[in-house]
Amino acid sequence: MNRTDRLYALVEELRAVAPRPRSAAWLARRFEVSVRTVERDLEALRRSGLPIRSATGRAGGHSLDRDRTLPPVTLTAGEALAVSVALRAAEPTPFAAAARRAGQKVLAVLPADVRRREAALARQVRRIGDHAPVGSAKLGDVIGDALVAGRVLRLAYTDRAGAVTTRDVEPLGLLWGPHGWYLAGWCRLRSAVRGFQLDRIASAELSDERAAPREPQWVAELERLDAEPFAR
Repeated sequence: MNRTDRLYALVEELRAVAPRPRSAAWLARRFEVSVRTVERDLEALRRSGLPIRSATGRAGGHSLDRDRTLPPVTLTAGEALAVSVALRAAEPTPFAAAARRAGQKVLAVLPADVRRREAALARQVRRIGDHAPVGSAKLGDVIGDALVAGRVLRLAYTDRAGAVTTRDVEPLGLLWGPHGWYLAGWCRLRSAVRGFQLDRIASAELSDERAAPREPQWVAELERLDAEPFAR
């Protein structure tokens, strides 16, 4: 069991027996790690804001205040990604630290497979440029579904000159730039990586075709375009 999964399991073990405590020794045997590792994990959970109490003595141990924590949440990977992206939008505000803690708490109560998928998707959402993002941040469900499922999209796209083209696009990620949101993808019409400003996508249709795996060089390519990766 990796550390992320163990932290999640620790929270659920303490929740299941709350308000009764579990000793560090008991938890160490349960998760087949050392007492020192358990103590370190519990301290990390406390720092993230979880209300874990510790008491000494024969009846002591570590307990969780169930009324002040979230139960397991049934979110899909796409929904979890939407929550984490929305919370990251608070970075330029006075609520940045609170948003980070809230995100950690939400992710901590998700099932392990959903957390792993969300983490993989989060690496496909990047902010580019040093400016505060402006413009629309609307993400159509079809575009989000294509990214989650790795399926080819058929787009009707309007470029800067007003010309409309139909493109089959293999989605690679989402970029949050100074002019709004972009879908980064391998454009089969141009045989190259292109960025499609979401406000300029007239329609998007999800195909049944799986996109081919591609090297993660698309971020560097688009950042080289001075944070304005308009499709051409």
